[in-house]
Amino acid sequence: MSEYIEPIERLAEQFRRLPGVGKKSAVRMAFAVLDLPEEDAKSFSDAILEAKRSVRLCSVCGNMTDGDVCAVCRDEDRDRSVICVVEDSRDVIALERVREYNGLYHVLGGVISPLAGVAPSDLTIDMLLRRVSDGTVKEVIIATNPTVEGETTAMYISKLLSPLGIKTSRLAYGIPVGGDLEYADEVTLNRAIEGRREM
Repeated sequence: MSEYIEPIERLAEQFRRLPGVGKKSAVRMAFAVLDLPEEDAKSFSDAILEAKRSVRLCSVCGNMTDGDVCAVCRDEDRDRSVICVVEDSRDVIALERVREYNGLYHVLGGVISPLAGVAPSDLTIDMLLRRVSDGTVKEVIIATNPTVEGETTAMYISKLLSPLGIKTSRLAYGIPVGGDLEYADEVTLNRAIEGRREM
């Protein structure tokens, strides 16, 4: 016999599908939703559905946007000679919090991981190569996470860019190996940007 009635079990199971949410947290969230007034619960579910419908990837850089092109790519004041390559949109948000970087971004959509079945062709590396081919870009900063997969991806991209004569640098991490950019504080991220090194 189940510990909770079926509607609560089903709701908790949906919350458990979220990264980092265990059984106890999922049950707490399920009860929190049940405690909401019906109108607030409807607003909550509508916000989820609206986000799923309206959020898409920028046609230029792969960042999340609600239009065709993201706000960073539309910003004419950004330095178009520098592109910072990141794994996903959460990394863009983390780097933007620093307010020190004024170039553009390129979101890979993950990292090369043979064990997980992710090949270079599954990422937006071809899109990056098209972006840098017009001669505008002078430097590519590779800001993948300092994991085995992140390092592999960085080296792969570096080798592709090397014949093009584009300066390729890597963040100087004060971030621990195995850590994620989205959890780093602003000071650590700022030092990492300032201390980047050529590859």
